Amino acid sequence: MTQALIVIDLQTDFCPGGALAVPEGDTIVAPVNALIAEADAVILTQDWHPAGHSSFASSHDGKAPYDMIDMPYGPQVLWPDHCIQGSLGAQFHPELHVDQADLIIRKGYNPQIDSYSAFFENDHTTPTGLEGYLRTRGIDELVMVGLALDFCVNFSAVDAAKLGFKVRVREDLCRAIDLNGSLEAARAGMQDAGVTLEANHG
Repeated sequence: MTQALIVIDLQTDFCPGGALAVPEGDTIVAPVNALIAEADAVILTQDWHPAGHSSFASSHDGKAPYDMIDMPYGPQVLWPDHCIQGSLGAQFHPELHVDQADLIIRKGYNPQIDSYSAFFENDHTTPTGLEGYLRTRGIDELVMVGLALDFCVNFSAVDAAKLGFKVRVREDLCRAIDLNGSLEAARAGMQDAGVTLEANHG
């Protein structure tokens, strides 16, 4: 059984000091690097938004970050402008061992739809191509780490489980935003989908 490490959105804007900072987001970089060194395959995901993306609060008059709106594909949290293509904030954390990655999957580049999952945009039907890549490499087991546990890690893990992959999420190597109970809901949803939540190698 070939295993891949999926490192989700370990980018400057999601780390302390960034536009959409996840508390303690930078504290996982060193232990994630240690996993990267051991992994059979390494895939990094990268949030990659055009300026003026529809998920940005600044794109909607009278709306503030973290407000909810209804989009054609369902409810959408409005975010501060973040991970804009080519910006410093969109770059991976400077200490992340990016050069050891086999593949980088960019997501959220369609201006009309957000993309949390490494596998699908938020309409849950438009694929990123990651599933096909993993299948052609014969990879059937995934270990997920990164940011943020209750959004992009959660959506990626649930989608992967639904696609038939064996999925483990290393909670100790993730950090969460925890927006209005989102962390508890994400944990329950991942477990319901058959995702294994691990605190460490135990």
